[in-house]
Amino acid sequence: MDTKNINAPASTITYDRDQLTNPTGNMYEAISIIAKRADQINSQVKEELIEKLEEFATHNDSLEEIFENKEQIEVSKFYERLPKPHQIAVQEWLEGKIYFRDTTQPVQ
Repeated sequence: MDTKNINAPASTITYDRDQLTNPTGNMYEAISIIAKRADQINSQVKEELIEKLEEFATHNDSLEEIFENKEQIEVSKFYERLPKPHQIAVQEWLEGKIYFRDTTQPVQ
């Protein structure tokens, strides 16, 4: 996931209900799809953060040698400032970037 080019609002926004339900015709189905995508985004961002923080990990048993690493703090602050996964998922939904299909309908 490209976390540097995320185009989602960082604040609370009221969305038009018709805009959200338009692709599916059902509010609950739309929310379910958005929630599943938010879970995917959350796991991707978490994996990315853990991977970057692993570079700073020290594998010793001594508690005396713990010190602050400014680069590690900057990486953590960057990820804290990112929009929340559900905000990113709603933005992707409104832009039509999320693929979904109705499993009750036959495949054509």
